[in-house]
Amino acid sequence: MVRNGLASKSLKSISLLHRKKRLNGRRVLAITIKPATIKDLETLYQIERECFTIEAFSKKHIAYLLENPTTLSLVAHVNGEIAGFIIGLIYRHNKMITGRVYTLDVAVKHRRKGVGLKLLSELEQIFLEKGVKICYLEVRVDNVAALELYRKHGYVEVEKLKHYYTGIHGIRLKKKLI
Repeated sequence: MVRNGLASKSLKSISLLHRKKRLNGRRVLAITIKPATIKDLETLYQIERECFTIEAFSKKHIAYLLENPTTLSLVAHVNGEIAGFIIGLIYRHNKMITGRVYTLDVAVKHRRKGVGLKLLSELEQIFLEKGVKICYLEVRVDNVAALELYRKHGYVEVEKLKHYYTGIHGIRLKKKLI
């Protein structure tokens, strides 16, 4: 599997740990990033429904993505519990190896603590190791927090997507990873 058993060492040995420390008087959480597995399905589905309600992926669809050899799936652990996850795809587009952030979900109680940023950074690093030069993603126009995160992380708008989501427009964003 690309996601869980990629031939590369990077995904098998991922364990990005950020120790608890004080930064500007605030406590920083320990966030560990690991490959997602089918054993995480129930928790990932709960987080997905919390994040996306109407447009949430079904449990069956998440299971498919977790077992699909063309996807990369990572989970973030905070204090021993899954705080969020990211699923990305690698594919060829115009003769170029391209990445796509398929979904990035962070549980409400873990938002604005760096979990989403850590997941996105780790996925992009794996994309780079796999030869990905450009990464795309789509986001709802009204998802201000996500748009802010992506723009801070170097993504730029490339296309408006009319009615991409249920009754809501979307925006396609792109980032050059090289």
